[in-house]
Amino acid sequence: MSDVQAIHQLVEKHQELKKEIAKVIVGQDKVIDQILLSIYTGGHSLLVGVPGLAKTLMVNTIAQTLGLDFKRIQFTPDLMPSDILGSEVLDQNRNFKFIKGPIFGNIILADEINRTPPKTQAALLEAMQERAVTIAGEQHKLELPYFVLATQNPIEQEGTYPLPEAQLDRFMFAIELKYPSIAEEIEVVKSTTSDRSVTVQALFNAKEIIEVQKLVRRIPVPDNVVEYAVKLVNATRPNLETASDYVKQYIDWGAGPRASQNLVLAAKAHAAIQGKFSPDAEDVQAVATGILRHRIIKNYKAEAEGISEEAIIGKLL
Repeated sequence: MSDVQAIHQLVEKHQELKKEIAKVIVGQDKVIDQILLSIYTGGHSLLVGVPGLAKTLMVNTIAQTLGLDFKRIQFTPDLMPSDILGSEVLDQNRNFKFIKGPIFGNIILADEINRTPPKTQAALLEAMQERAVTIAGEQHKLELPYFVLATQNPIEQEGTYPLPEAQLDRFMFAIELKYPSIAEEIEVVKSTTSDRSVTVQALFNAKEIIEVQKLVRRIPVPDNVVEYAVKLVNATRPNLETASDYVKQYIDWGAGPRASQNLVLAAKAHAAIQGKFSPDAEDVQAVATGILRHRIIKNYKAEAEGISEEAIIGKLL
């Protein structure tokens, strides 16, 4: 199959996938789009939202429609790295045997990731970056495709361990979940308070998702689009001579090179699901907020004036 045919097929599959997910999840179109874009590019996502917005159900439903192995880890303050990675135990023949932890799967839901101490958060880092984990000096490869979708509650911050910038940077998207509209909430209440059960069909499998990821990477990008993405990221850095007064006034630290890479990759995937064979500046703009939101650090002045990361990114686009 040629790449042109493959993109046409991806557009159709993406629409079918969204219809299948909509059987269970009401609304949240933008959120689902961003999660799927991160999956098509092989990235990880951080879902930020108050309790009860169906974050866990959404990730579980997406895993089912993609035909992937889904594991959920509930992070708690007493969780140890071995609880998620696995550990070596003595079998009946007194030989050490490795028992895999829940990190071995295709889609890992790291629920309330900021509830656990840094050493357990760090256990995820190698898995996210290297697609492998090291236990007792031996490296164990993780099965591909591999995605970490982490959730974070923005309200309860007492007794939590905020994610360090280095780990935040490894998430391709930071996706904000908002409350549903009244019409959507009525639909949610009707569907969840009846005895109606819904089954979703698997439309992909692991091999097909890997093929989609390879296809996205083969999509050509014009030099002016790469330049636009890099200049956009560059504009967030307040310590550069070229930085605007607005950025110097409200930002402490800007985004790093990983933001530029992710912008271009996500723009390719965004173009592909629209049926385009190459991304343009509009595709970069469409994915910019989710990719830059967690990579820019506001200063106290922006905090005091109630200026959000989204407002700063909107000003730079």
